[in-house]
Amino acid sequence: MESLLASNYFTYLVLPLLIIIARVTDVTFGTIRIVFVARGNKVIAPLLGFFEVFIWIVAIGQIMQHANNIVCYLAYAFGFALGNYVGLSIEHRLAVGTQVVRIITSKHGAELSAALRSGGFGTTEVDARGANGPVHLLYCVALRKDMNRVEEIIHKVHPQIFYSVEDVKSSSSGIFTTRRKSLHKWRFWRKGK
Repeated sequence: MESLLASNYFTYLVLPLLIIIARVTDVTFGTIRIVFVARGNKVIAPLLGFFEVFIWIVAIGQIMQHANNIVCYLAYAFGFALGNYVGLSIEHRLAVGTQVVRIITSKHGAELSAALRSGGFGTTEVDARGANGPVHLLYCVALRKDMNRVEEIIHKVHPQIFYSVEDVKSSSSGIFTTRRKSLHKWRFWRKGK
């Protein structure tokens, strides 16, 4: 076993691969942890943080033991970059959270509001004044997982309409799709549960 650990095969191939795997894992955890911190999740964020730091300490310990091995340094940097990519990809797939869509239109407010409502999305309409006269402001709160459907509806009604999307830290009540209602029963870490 000692001869394997001292071999060039281990030093220049196995160890760098292990460092890459460790960095991809800890940076992925870190990326997802940041999302849960921003959403105020007090259970998952600390757990991810614990494993993130533990894995990081193991990886940096190996780097320090092999301080003269440039391949380990390159593996560390490559693992960090790849971990960011993997973390963002997983976060995008999880689509955790809620978003609010603000739509500003001068002509298609009632039509778009009706289309969003028929798609199962609650919409609030407000009459306002823009730079060029009266406009309609539409507000729609939806799960991130449903944002593609919301945007499809928007573009179907008017492809050139102006809208913006923002993350919502928390929301309650209102009209949400069926998936939103079923989500609440699984959120065991909410207050009072």
